[in-house]
Amino acid sequence: MIRVLLAEDMHMVRGALVALLDLEPDITVVAEAATGDEIVPRALEHAPDVAVIDVELPGVDGLTATAELRRRVPRCRVLVVTSYGRPGNVRRAFAAQASGFVVKDAPPDRLADAIRRVAAGERVIDPQLAVAALEVMESPLTERELDVLRRFAEGTELAEIAQQLHLSLGTVRNYLTTIVTKLNARNRLHAVRIATDAGWL
Repeated sequence: MIRVLLAEDMHMVRGALVALLDLEPDITVVAEAATGDEIVPRALEHAPDVAVIDVELPGVDGLTATAELRRRVPRCRVLVVTSYGRPGNVRRAFAAQASGFVVKDAPPDRLADAIRRVAAGERVIDPQLAVAALEVMESPLTERELDVLRRFAEGTELAEIAQQLHLSLGTVRNYLTTIVTKLNARNRLHAVRIATDAGWL
């Protein structure tokens, strides 16, 4: 019997997934989590074979939780599930040592099959997502530009970014202008979205 931990913040979706998986003769959901912070404690308590983790979770996000889970409970494999098949998320998921990545709108039998394959030690990824992830180009931004953009994305004020990186305020503004230009973005927020979707941040 494959023991599964299911991490999904939407109660109705989580309930539906639990009901579907419990219909499978060789899969049982032994624990549920509604936030990223609950994943590791639940896994330590219930010793699942596979954790099915949504990317978008309140508190700690699903990919950060995946990395922590793999560190704390290495025998538990992770299958990342998301509504957003962004190439950057795929790359981040595998960087966090996830064993699989599927989108939520996949047929239920595909999810059960992915759980079985991950439990057996295979790596699973939707073929279209794999192609998209491979097609994403390398970041055109320098490490310093990425650092500035990452801090801006976190909501840090420009003056504070300047202080943290030992730069002048004008230099930080110039970096952000260069980033917007390099990414062919409409504005700074659009640049953040482009970089996030590509997995550069």
